[in-house]
Amino acid sequence: PESGDHPFNINHRYEPDGSTYPYGCHIAELEIDPATCAVNLQRYTVVDDFGTVINPMMLEGQIHGGIAQGIGQAIHEHAVFDEQGQLVSGSLMDYRLPRADDLPAFDIHFRNIPCKNNILGVKGSGEAGAIGAPQAIIAAVTDALGVTHIDMPATPAAIWDVLQTKTSNEDTE
Repeated sequence: PESGDHPFNINHRYEPDGSTYPYGCHIAELEIDPATCAVNLQRYTVVDDFGTVINPMMLEGQIHGGIAQGIGQAIHEHAVFDEQGQLVSGSLMDYRLPRADDLPAFDIHFRNIPCKNNILGVKGSGEAGAIGAPQAIIAAVTDALGVTHIDMPATPAAIWDVLQTKTSNEDTE
């Protein structure tokens, strides 16, 4: 049009009644090898409520990928720098990512309680796996070690250090 207006000049705005939040619970079951301090994930269970699920297969894939990312954050991935600030773990030879054989079977359940704040009844699900996994794994690691804190990633070296500190603290008591 000569007036400069776009022919599809449509103004509409949807205002939901409020925010929507998913709810979930992640449970990691693991063993720590006393000789190597390596973490071996045995089982991983998730119960999530995303409201109305539009595509269950895609959602399950999203959760799987997020859990794998969270496992990496919790026990594998670590950016290491030398004394001069040079990145030492700049390649996949030095930066450990979780492999398929690092991942346990996932037991995933959805509650599907529709949200009342939007017309579809949906709740966000984009980061649920990645947000729940690190905390569940680190909680399981600290429980297995009998300590209250360990920095991420809980690598075998980090676990060894925590155990040595715990042992020396127990010896002085």
